[in-house]
Amino acid sequence: MYRLFIVEDDAGIAAAIRTLAESWGFDVHLCGDFRRVTEEFAAYDPHLVLLDIMLPFANGFHWCGEIRRTSHVPIIFISSAADNMNIVMAMNMGADDFIVKPFDGNVLIAKLQAMLRRSYDYIAPAHVLSHRGALLNTDDNTLTVNDCRVELSKNEYRILLCLMENKGKVVSRETLMERLWETDSFVDENTLTVNVNRLRKKLDAAGLNGFISTKFGVGYLVE
Repeated sequence: MYRLFIVEDDAGIAAAIRTLAESWGFDVHLCGDFRRVTEEFAAYDPHLVLLDIMLPFANGFHWCGEIRRTSHVPIIFISSAADNMNIVMAMNMGADDFIVKPFDGNVLIAKLQAMLRRSYDYIAPAHVLSHRGALLNTDDNTLTVNDCRVELSKNEYRILLCLMENKGKVVSRETLMERLWETDSFVDENTLTVNVNRLRKKLDAAGLNGFISTKFGVGYLVE
């Protein structure tokens, strides 16, 4: 598991990045004392650093220089102060990349993974949705339950993906039909019912009894 050290004084932004990065398999540490950045860095020994420019006590340029005294760890600046002078200064201080705020979460993860590929022998972790022992891998469209693979049709996978993405929420039959409409075949109400019933039988056989609940007249729910 790759360790990501985030030096960002906006608690909301830091927490959002942490949640996103952890969902992609990173171990994350948020800087807690902006007077002791290098000490926290040394104690955590990260594989990658995200560093803001505007920070309490000393700016990101200062801390980038301090980290570069002892480490070649990849450093990516994240800042809304994205004028050319700041970008050039960041690179001159030893940064490896610069991401402008506000940024898209998918772009951020792609940048982190690209940096890890350049710096380490990195293989991106699978993106997996999990619930009650069911592991749905969205990279290869596979379902694993208690280390046993459960074969799903394309429609069964799409139904389960939609329900697990909305875990704890009722998903309407119309929404599921729209998801199945992405396939090459026409989907009607009866086809949806048949696919849900087949999926339920496979989940029951794998030991996940009652994994999908029906909310009559509304839709389906994974809870």
